[in-house]
Formats: sequence, C-alpha cells, structure tokens
Amino acid sequence: MPRRRRPPRPGALSDLSPTRILSQIIILQVAYYACAAVLIIFTALVAGKEISADLLFSWRSLRGDTTVGWTLGLVWLLNSLACVVFILLLIARSKLVLDFAVTVHFIHLVVTSLYSHAFPSNLFWWGLQLCSATLMTSLGVWACQWRELRPINFGGKARQPTNQSIEDTEVGHIENAGRGGGRDGAGEYELVGIDRREGHV
Repeated sequence: MPRRRRPPRPGALSDLSPTRILSQIIILQVAYYACAAVLIIFTALVAGKEISADLLFSWRSLRGDTTVGWTLGLVWLLNSLACVVFILLLIARSKLVLDFAVTVHFIHLVVTSLYSHAFPSNLFWWGLQLCSATLMTSLGVWACQWRELRPINFGGKARQPTNQSIEDTEVGHIENAGRGGGRDGAGEYELVGIDRREGHV
C-alpha cells in the first residue's frame, strides 16, 4: 500500500512562490522610491533648491559637510519610517521583514552605483544606509508582530444586557423566590399547611 503524502499547509505554496516574492519586492521598491521622491521634491521646493534626479539616485549628494546633505539624510530616514507602512501592508510577516529591508537597500545600492557610474565611497552615505535599514527592520518587525498578536475577531459581538432586561430578570427571580422557585430553574413549589387534627395534608 503506497504511503499517503501529507497535505501541504494552507498557504504554504503561495507564501514560497517566487512570483509573489518578486512582485512584493518590485512593489516595495517602487513605493520606496515614490515616497522618497515626494519627500525630496517637497523639501527642495520649501528650501528653494533646484530639483534634480541626483537628489534621489546619486550618492554624491549625501555629504556630511553640507546642509543639503544633512537635509537629504533626514529625508531618507523619514522615508524609511514611511516604508514601514508598506511593509506592514505588503509583507505582514515579522520573519520576512529583515530580508525585504536588506533587499530594498541592496537594490538601492545597485541603482545608485549605476546612476553615478561609481561605487559609493562616501562614509556618510553608508552610515545613512545602515541607520535606514536598522530603522526599517526594527519598526517593521514591531508593526508586524503587533498585527500578528492582535486578537481574532470572527465578526460576532457579545450582546450586552440592557437595563430593562436586567430589571426583568431580577423581578422574575424575586417572584419565583416568593413562590418557592429558585434561580436554578428547578420549578415552582408551594408550602401546604398540615392539619394536625386529622393527621393529613
């Protein structure tokens, strides 16, 4: 008799699907750059600076000796905070947060190197990437664990007794007690007097 194979865990194939993982990486990377672009454009407009693609893709713009470099560093950290929301919506599993956070920053390293035609040699850029990945991972894990540990609601709400129903219940118990009935619903009974002269009830 052939041995029966154990059925796969529900959702196991979909969780390990390369197509799904690839689509999640692409969506998360696009959201990462889109959110960064919005923040950088807004900051550049407020500061009166010229808007260019170098602010988004070039590692040479992130310098620790200029105001623009520190401002961009703050913007990228804010972008990491915003991407925690995307991780919570797309990934929603605390065990996968580190992998996706590292993947996003690795792809950013590749894109930045190709755009600048040089490997990043700025220590400020590397320190910023380390802080960004750490921030995204720690907050992403915390958010996903908070979502995983939330109590499951099956849609039913416990019906709260109203004041009128409580009063009716109490009145019913009092009436039953007066007739000999109890709260246990054992039924009603009455005390019958005994006629001692005849010796019977």
